[in-house]
Amino acid sequence: MLSYNRRMNTHHTTDKPRVGISACLLGENVRYNGGHQRDRYICDTLAQFVDFVPVCPEVGTGMGIPREAVRLAGDVDNPRLVGSKTGEDWSERMEEWSRKELSRLEDERLCAFIFKMKSPSSGMRGVKIYPPEGGQPRSTAGVGFFARRFMDRFPVLPVEDDGRLNDAVIRENFISRLFTFHRWHELQDGPQTVGALVDFHTRHKLQLMSNSVEEYRKLGKLVAHAKERPFEEVLKEYGDNLFRALKLKATPKKHANVLMHVMGYFKKDLTSDEKQEILELVDAYRNGLVPLIVPVTLLNHFIRKYDKEYLKDQVYMHPHPLELKLRNQV
Repeated sequence: MLSYNRRMNTHHTTDKPRVGISACLLGENVRYNGGHQRDRYICDTLAQFVDFVPVCPEVGTGMGIPREAVRLAGDVDNPRLVGSKTGEDWSERMEEWSRKELSRLEDERLCAFIFKMKSPSSGMRGVKIYPPEGGQPRSTAGVGFFARRFMDRFPVLPVEDDGRLNDAVIRENFISRLFTFHRWHELQDGPQTVGALVDFHTRHKLQLMSNSVEEYRKLGKLVAHAKERPFEEVLKEYGDNLFRALKLKATPKKHANVLMHVMGYFKKDLTSDEKQEILELVDAYRNGLVPLIVPVTLLNHFIRKYDKEYLKDQVYMHPHPLELKLRNQV
């Protein structure tokens, strides 16, 4: 999937990550009833730090506003998209539109996509699937018609839906990944060298460790032997594995281990009182008494105080804009 970035090398990333999104979440009146599903956090907070690329598969396919509601019907693994009352089949039309739209979105160089939860066209999970003849749903494990094709086309691109983003841990993980994807674009717009990849991997060391130490080590081995294989091949394999690793849940235990690892860089600098202060805050975080931002803020203070250049460059210490307050809730 990531190979398309290489082809787009002549372009430069914008200052903000570009994020695809179901248009109704931005307040656009594109829903079947002529309304919207404006999301306050997305529009009032996240929009300050990303550029949104709105998509409405149903309107794009040619359905009017307002319109008959559609739903998934038929085979659970390959359902049709049909009108909920008339049974009008929109499947071929949305299939054709999706092919063109996915090519357009590829050129947009997205860093993530936010879907509308449970939508028959855009839900990424939990969508109802009905029998062809109607009646009660036969499954609630469907994937929206367009969303399925999007995720097949871009299998490691960060994706979530508006419902899951209400979970603080999921939200922090998703936004961390989308900003990492933005840096990935920047890497590929720069010099195509092993040294650039080594620098990228080094800066993301602690971030990766908070998701999986094992995956960090695997990626380290890949980078260490990068000169032995075609660079484009290494780059694609690294990117695919990087974003799969970053999807893994960063638990309080994993974060605490990373925080202690950071403390190790100060073993010759900290006073006994300073060491004790860090230990107490890390332990308080591990036990759910304070949020992650508390020990991280203290460690950032010591990074500045003792001028630790290596730690200043670590993405983990500043993975996303502080104004988003993502670590205040995890």
